[in-house]
Amino acid sequence: MIALDELNCCGKDAFVAALGDLFEHSPWVAEAAFGQRPFASLAALHAATVGIVRAAPAGPRLALIKAHPDLAGKAARAGQMTADSVAEQGSAGLDRLSAAELAEFHRRNDAYRAKFGFPFVICVRRHGKESILRAYQRRLTHDTATEVEAALAEIARITALRLDQRVEAADRLKVHGRLSTHVLDNHAGRPAAGVAIELYELDAGGERLIVRAVTNADGRTDQPLIGGRPVPIARYELRFQVGAYFAGRRIDLADPPFLDVVPLRFAVAEPEEHYHVPLLVTPWSYATYRGS
Repeated sequence: MIALDELNCCGKDAFVAALGDLFEHSPWVAEAAFGQRPFASLAALHAATVGIVRAAPAGPRLALIKAHPDLAGKAARAGQMTADSVAEQGSAGLDRLSAAELAEFHRRNDAYRAKFGFPFVICVRRHGKESILRAYQRRLTHDTATEVEAALAEIARITALRLDQRVEAADRLKVHGRLSTHVLDNHAGRPAAGVAIELYELDAGGERLIVRAVTNADGRTDQPLIGGRPVPIARYELRFQVGAYFAGRRIDLADPPFLDVVPLRFAVAEPEEHYHVPLLVTPWSYATYRGS
């Protein structure tokens, strides 16, 4: 992390060294931003860089789009992506695709490039695999001018997340969502402590474990299930080990218990929102809702 105050007073070489790779293989954006200092806030810095791109001639804008790697493409396999792109694609599980999934991404990459002449750009930290594939399908119906605008909008989202991770300032960019839970034991009338929880992301190819946690004395997890980043657009399942919890309370349960693992399936559509998915449970019933 580098402080915004430091960026406002450092020399050009240091400024470009800190932000030159913010826009993929395009240090010219940081070079131009240097002349607009000082920046009053992180939001002002991001707005300035996006404005520089928007004001640039069509050639440099198109070159910026073309500088981005294909998703799960040749650059990834050859180790030629930037560190940021490697982390971003890994966050969506694109570094762990099955052979069939890899073939599907390659097919869509090829179709997109054949139509538009540049790579498909999307802020992958905001999406699960299925959401990315749906975006390919939707955006392939666009004309080239519309897709250039869509790609530039996605680049603005990508760079906002990168700035948030590397520049310390009094303000923060609205790039984070949160997913949390809370278990209430309606049999005892109190929060349920010690319930083991698993969160999975679901897609047509199966499921991917995101996190395991255990509820604390307040019936919550010590940290959000997902926090400090967008909550990817995807389908999820929370699994609550309530059978073991009630057995630990020495409740008289059937063998096997009526409720053992309670699964809650839900979907996220807004990555920067707070999704709270509580469980109200007894040994024989449960309920949920979307809280905040």
